[in-house]
Amino acid sequence: MARSTEQGCSNMVRQLRAEATRAAALRAAADLFLEVGHANATLSQVSAQSGVTKGALYFHFASKEELARAIVDEGHERVSTACAGMVDSRSPALESVIGISYSVLELAASDPLVRVMYRLQMEIDGSDTARGSVFGTWGNIFEHLFERAIEHGDVADHLDAGNAALLICEMLAGVLMVSEAQSRLEDAPSRMEKVWNTVLPSLVPVDKLAYFREFAARSLSSFVRENITSGSVTV
Repeated sequence: MARSTEQGCSNMVRQLRAEATRAAALRAAADLFLEVGHANATLSQVSAQSGVTKGALYFHFASKEELARAIVDEGHERVSTACAGMVDSRSPALESVIGISYSVLELAASDPLVRVMYRLQMEIDGSDTARGSVFGTWGNIFEHLFERAIEHGDVADHLDAGNAALLICEMLAGVLMVSEAQSRLEDAPSRMEKVWNTVLPSLVPVDKLAYFREFAARSLSSFVRENITSGSVTV
């Protein structure tokens, strides 16, 4: 019994070490890809920056492409988790759509791995990963929420949920790309609020326009206050 317990503890230690090694490699690769780009980075540089030996690195990732896809999968998982936490059936569905739009942009600004994931989705065939494309995830979530919003009368009943979801995905991706190109990702939620202010009249009934515009502005104000307090945004 004692030998079995000792063996179990030993296996757990090895597993924890392996997970820590993999996580360290992913963090270092994300930072390196941001600094020099995926095309210019090498596994030797990842090894040196992470403190992970080349042997351990190759044990987890056979190539740079495999490492890049692991970053895409991990970043996708983080975004999916953040989105899932905001899909609350007790809240108006359109409020969830607005909140998710701010959340995914905040993640891009605050989490280097998620930021790199967005880049890699465009630079490599990210849709070929086991987890699929993050943009597809947005579309599925938004379509479900717009179906609920139409049912509850919070958006115009003549709208098609799939087309409305596609519109928001395209706008969100556009805000992300422009903010990234200008190296102003911290401003992305503010950009998104301006987009919401412009597009909401085409989505919601006239009698609900003021409420949802106010909600979009109020949600942004809450986001800015939280990030000023944490020191992650400079204004």
